[in-house]
Amino acid sequence: MEAIVLAGGFGTRLRAVVSDVPKPMAPVAGRPFLEILLGSLAAKGVRRAVLSVGHLADTVISHFGDAWGGLSIAYAIESEPLGTGGATKLALAQCRDDPVLVLNGDTFLDLELDALVAQWRGSGAPIVVARAVDDTARFGRLGVDGGRIVAFAEKGVPGPGLINAGCYLLPRGFLDDMPAGRAFSLETDVFVPRVAASVVEVFTSSGLFIDIGVPDDYARAQTLLAPLVPGR
Repeated sequence: MEAIVLAGGFGTRLRAVVSDVPKPMAPVAGRPFLEILLGSLAAKGVRRAVLSVGHLADTVISHFGDAWGGLSIAYAIESEPLGTGGATKLALAQCRDDPVLVLNGDTFLDLELDALVAQWRGSGAPIVVARAVDDTARFGRLGVDGGRIVAFAEKGVPGPGLINAGCYLLPRGFLDDMPAGRAFSLETDVFVPRVAASVVEVFTSSGLFIDIGVPDDYARAQTLLAPLVPGR
C-alpha cells in the first residue's frame, strides 16, 4: 500500500501560532504533526509514502529524507501551488501500486484501512472517506445515498452530519484526464462533477479525527494526539 500525503499548503489560518514551518510540520506534543500521521500509516501496513510538498519544502525533505519509521519516502515538489487536485496528480505519477491512499497533511484520522481496502476490492470505485461530526459548518457536508456520494455541500451548513475527512482511496489512473501542471481542486473540480456522472463510494470511519488547521483544534491536538507521538 502506498499513500500520498498532501503537505504543501501555506497554513494561512494557523499562521498566528505557527509561522516558521509548513503546517504539517507544526509541533504537536513536541514533535512534527507529520511524524504522527506517518507513524500511524506505517503501523497500518503502509510501506511507501509520496509527500506532496511546496511551501518550505526543504523543511520536510531535510527532516524525513528518503526513509522514516519503516516507510520509504518520495517527494512530489510543487514549483507553484497546484491545489489539492494538481498536487495529487503530480504525486500519482510517482506511485506504483493500485489503489492509492490520499490524505491531507494537516488532518489525523485513525482510519480502518483494512476495511477500506476490502470495500475497494469489491467494486474498484473511488472512495471518499467520511466522518460523522457534531457540526459540519466548518467542513462542508456530504450527501450520501445507498453507499454512494451524491452531493458535496458547501461549508456553513450547521448541525450534525457526515463530512469529507480529507482522505480518499483512488485508482492510480483516477486523474489521467485532468491537465498536468495546472492548479485545480480535487473536491470542486473532480469529485463534484463525477458524483453526478459516475459512482463515487463512501466509507464512513469512526476513528479518532482532528484537523489541526485552525488554532483551537491545533491546541486541542496537543493533548489528544500526545499518546500517538512516535517513541512514546
